[in-house]
Formats: sequence, structure tokens, C-alpha cells
Amino acid sequence: MTFMEKLKAVWKSSNSLVCVGLDPDVAKIPEHLRSAEHPLFEFNKGIIDATKDQVCAYKPQIAYYAGLNFDEDLLMTIRYIQEVAPQVPVILDAKRADIGATSQMYAKEAFERYQADAVTVNPYMGMDALKPFLDHADKGVIVLCRTSNPGAKEIQELTVEGEYLYQRVARLVSGPWNYNNNTMLVAGATFPAELGQIRKIVGNTPLLVPGVGAQGGDVQAVLENGLTEDKTGLVINSSRGIIYASSGKDFAEAAGEATRKLNEQINSFR
Repeated sequence: MTFMEKLKAVWKSSNSLVCVGLDPDVAKIPEHLRSAEHPLFEFNKGIIDATKDQVCAYKPQIAYYAGLNFDEDLLMTIRYIQEVAPQVPVILDAKRADIGATSQMYAKEAFERYQADAVTVNPYMGMDALKPFLDHADKGVIVLCRTSNPGAKEIQELTVEGEYLYQRVARLVSGPWNYNNNTMLVAGATFPAELGQIRKIVGNTPLLVPGVGAQGGDVQAVLENGLTEDKTGLVINSSRGIIYASSGKDFAEAAGEATRKLNEQINSFR
């Protein structure tokens, strides 16, 4: 089953557009887990067990693991998801891309070492930097387009032949770069009007939407601007708002409840 087939299936089976961002900071996880041999995995395991029936994807951010030498925790986390929730795709949030030979190694990292279903990439270096990812027809390639951070406009709203750069990226990602029908775009919840413009450009190409929860994105505005005709097409990510719903021993239960509430809120606007 390809990434796109898996995503479409789980949208239906879970009745959810929620993606949980597994971005654990060892200094912020519950104190009773910090002395474990694999503290980030133990934390993630609790989150996964409490949310696996309510989500359409998990998105671990590689920096939270590699930055503090917790690579093994990331590997264990992805393997655990594949064991207990094989229907849920894993998006490795790595924002990779470089010259072709280097990108080939980055693609191996995402798809062979970590066995992720999809990876986030940066379009700045153009098609030849992304081709090693795009050539994996069974995997998802999620391209930064209009991101949720405040400084995004410094680059993404530069004008190129009468349109913003992010709009040009959207045309490329949903057009010539989508030769294997395996692309998605990142469109932040904090810019819902721009998200709507992207939807008009890309048709049914799915969008990964960060920025709800702690970043303050408007869920209703995201749904009004981003849904496809079949009321799917979105992978709406929340990280801190879910994984840090409690700092105590009930962290997993609290994460499950936060996921349920977000899912209900999203579905109320579908």
C-alpha cells in the first residue's frame, strides 16, 4: 500500500484529520520518565497508545531526537507505531533537500533507515534536489509551501512573475513534481486565507497543516479554506497542545482526551 492509499484509508477508518506531532523535549516530559533507558520512547509509547485510534498520522520531528542523541528512541517509536497502529502513516519531519547525491542519502535515511511513510522536504534548491525523494513512488513527499512561522513571508511572499513564491511552489508541487502522485504541501493554519489560495491551485493534493493548538491557528478557518469536496484532504497537526496536555503521570490519558477534543472540533466543521 502506498503512502497516499494508506492516508486515504485511515481518513475513512479513523474519521479523523488529526496528526499528532511527536516532538518530545526530554526536559519537558514527565519527571518519572526522564531516568528511563529510552525516555523519549517511553513518553511516545504512552501518547501512541492513548491516541492511535483517533489520528490519521504521526509526525515525529527528527531534531528532537538527533539533537540530543536519541536516534534509537526515534527508531523505536516508528517501529512501535508500525506494530500497534500499522494503519497510521508516519511522517518524518526532517525538511531535507540538497544536491542530488546528498538527497539520495537523505531519502535513504527517511525511507530505509527510519522506514517512514513520508518525509518533509524543502523546495528551495529545486526539482533535482527533490527527485531522489519523489522517485520513491510508494512514499509521500511533503513540500514546504506556506509555513506557519511569522517570518515565513520574508521569502514565501516574494513576487515571481505576478504571483507569490509560495503560489509558484504550489503549482510545481501539484503539477510537474507530482509525476508519481505522491506529493503533499505544508500550509500553515496561521494563514488560512493563503491556505485557501493554495487549495485552489493544487486541487485535491493533500495539505499538511501545522499551527493549530499552541500556535493559535483557527480550526474553523482551516476547514473552510482547506477541505476537499469529499471533506478530507487535510492532515492537521498538533504537537505541544496534545503531548504536553499534562506534565504528570496522567500525561497519556490527557493526550488522548486532547486528541479527542481536537478531532471533535475538526469534525464539527466538516
